[in-house]
Amino acid sequence: MTRVDFYVLQSADAATRLQVAMRLTQKAFSQGHRVFINAADEAQAHTLDEQLWSFRPESFLPHGLHGAQHSEGIAIGWGQEPAGHSDLLVNLRLDVPAFFSRFERVAEVVTQDADSLAALRSSYRFYRERGYELNKHDL
Repeated sequence: MTRVDFYVLQSADAATRLQVAMRLTQKAFSQGHRVFINAADEAQAHTLDEQLWSFRPESFLPHGLHGAQHSEGIAIGWGQEPAGHSDLLVNLRLDVPAFFSRFERVAEVVTQDADSLAALRSSYRFYRERGYELNKHDL
């Protein structure tokens, strides 16, 4: 069954949310996992694509937009079916994607803005009511 981790930031900053998503991606990839980042929209997906190239100078994260070259290890989508990915879903949307249960693990990154908090409280209830393992990490 899918494990769901909520990473709760003490900030409302959208850029910090992306930094945490990239850190989670880098850590999972370095441990041999394939990652699908589910961006909020196409613009955020392109932002992540650009930022991942220079995220950590000492590490290389081969990635690409969903369906593009180099997206086998790390793919960035914005709601598409994640094709061959099933290890880690980093969900940056404010809803639970229909395909979440195909993943071994889901990472939800929570910021302290009203929209994010309300949506992710709803997501927490959704997962809990269906019996998924939930973990909370305060950052």
